[in-house]
Amino acid sequence: MSATTSATTCTPGPDPAASVAPREVAAMRRALELAARGPLGPNPRVGCVLLAADGTVLGEGWHRGAGTAHAEVAALADARERGGDVRGATAVVTLEPCDHTGRTGPCSVALLGAGVARVVVAVEDPNPVAAGGATRLRAGGVDVVAGVLAAEGVEVLGAWLPAVRRGRPFVTLKIASTLDGRVAAADGSSRWITSQVARRHAHGLRAQVGAIVVGTGTALRDDPSLTARTGDGSLTEQQPLRVVVGRRDVPAAARLRGPGGELVQVRTHVPGDVLAVLHAREVRHVLVEGGPTLAAAFLAAGLVDEVHAYVAPVLLGAGASAVGDLGVGTISQAVRLVPTEVVPLGPDVLVIASPQPPPAGDAPATVRTSTEEEH
Repeated sequence: MSATTSATTCTPGPDPAASVAPREVAAMRRALELAARGPLGPNPRVGCVLLAADGTVLGEGWHRGAGTAHAEVAALADARERGGDVRGATAVVTLEPCDHTGRTGPCSVALLGAGVARVVVAVEDPNPVAAGGATRLRAGGVDVVAGVLAAEGVEVLGAWLPAVRRGRPFVTLKIASTLDGRVAAADGSSRWITSQVARRHAHGLRAQVGAIVVGTGTALRDDPSLTARTGDGSLTEQQPLRVVVGRRDVPAAARLRGPGGELVQVRTHVPGDVLAVLHAREVRHVLVEGGPTLAAAFLAAGLVDEVHAYVAPVLLGAGASAVGDLGVGTISQAVRLVPTEVVPLGPDVLVIASPQPPPAGDAPATVRTSTEEEH
């Protein structure tokens, strides 16, 4: 995932692995496991392990969500409960310690105050508000090494990292279509094209995002609930925002006004404006679910980071296409994607792919980056 902005003060050396001990690498793997326990949301998932000079684990912690102790502070508290002395200890943490005061204080200050002598970091913090912890720690005489198991650290951070770097939510476009690219039959019926196995998987994806986005055409035609559900059909604990793009009102009796996440109407046809509204609400991951015009508008605007295409072995021959007009007049203008994963789901297949930028010199397709046609 590329980044358009970066604010970092934590600079890894040419070979971080050369300056860390095997026990520190092992501790980083444990910290990554701890980080993965944290919730997906506006804040990063972070884990921390405190090591004594002999490699003994003094304390562990992870960030449990907005407003709770950060991983480093949680690890320090755990060490105190165990009766450990953290003076001279090494803090192994998956993300550069923050250096700002929000709902909690700076982790850099907490580590300095505790007498930690060394900090090993996986990923630098790109957030201009929070970055700077490594600089403060070094100024306080703490040895800081960064870039240890960085690829694994990036993976744990998920959509949070590119969202913060780009200043907008990470966008996943979800498509559920027939083998010939249809999302509905000629009469408009679409339930169900994909299997129960695929639909259950899609609910798992919904549970990982901060918002699900559809156009008013889809909201009025399909009357979706846009909820995330468990295998038994009950609502998951955390529900994404339900976002409807367009100027028409959502009816009072719509399922979107029933149980589930907050309904947000964004009265615009411009995808960038939609993301700006959601970024202001600290949404890090957006799932665009339709319809075809909305999908085309996000693609044409270059605002799709990843595509999840659920493809069923079904043929319709007519009906709505998965993606609306992209203005492609010749094959050289096609939007091409790079597959990263193919997942069999019962009779269906999930293809995960990322849009590939057009080759330099190719004439771009002419297309409106607006959803107005659908709404």
